[in-house]
Amino acid sequence: MQTEEQPPIGMPPDELPPGQLTQERKSRRRRRRIMIVVGVSLVNLALLVLLGSQLLTPAQNQSNAGSSPLIGHPAPDFTLAVLSAHAGAASKMHLADLKGKPIVLNFWASWCIPCQHEAPLLQATWQSVQRQGIVFLGIDFQDARSAGLTFLHTYGITYSNVADDTGSTAINYGVSGVPETFFLDRHGVIVSKVIGELTAQTMQRNLQLLAH
Repeated sequence: MQTEEQPPIGMPPDELPPGQLTQERKSRRRRRRIMIVVGVSLVNLALLVLLGSQLLTPAQNQSNAGSSPLIGHPAPDFTLAVLSAHAGAASKMHLADLKGKPIVLNFWASWCIPCQHEAPLLQATWQSVQRQGIVFLGIDFQDARSAGLTFLHTYGITYSNVADDTGSTAINYGVSGVPETFFLDRHGVIVSKVIGELTAQTMQRNLQLLAH
C-alpha cells in the first residue's frame, strides 16, 4: 500500500507541495479577512458608544455662550401680542419702543423643562436689576395662550412677556430651540447670546456686558 509522503517538519511553506501550498495560502487569507472584520466591528462599536453618550447628555444641563451672526448687529425688530392675564390678545408690544434701555430677551415655552428650571432665576434677577433700567422681556414660543399664562402664574413671572405664535420671530433670531437668551445693549445691539438653561453665573457675566 502506498502512503502519501509528508514534507519534513520545519519545511518552509514555499517548499510545500502545490496542493498544500494553495491550502496554506487560503487559510492565511481567511484569517486576514476575519481580523479585518473584527477590527471594523470594534471601530463601529466604539463610534456608536461615543454617539450614544452625546445624544443622552441632558440638554437642560447645558448652558453655553452661543455664537450668532447677529452678535454685534441691531436686534431684529418685532411686534407681538402681549401675554398677560390683564391684557387682551389685541395688546401689542414693539421692540423698537424699548430702544435706549438694555434688554434681556428670553425665548421660552411652557412645555420646556429647562425653561421651568430657569424661570425663578429670571424673575429674581429682574427684581434686583429693574431699578438699573434693565428690561426683561420673555417671548413665549409657539405655545397655547392658556398654557403660557399658566406658566407665568406658576412661576410668579411679573416682567413683560409676548407670544410668538407663528415662530417667525424665533426664526429671525436664529433660535434653534428653547430656552435661548439674547442680551441687547441700550442701542438695541445684540452683545451676547446664551443657548440652554441660564445659571446665576452666566446671567451675571452677560449682564455685565450690558453695563459697558
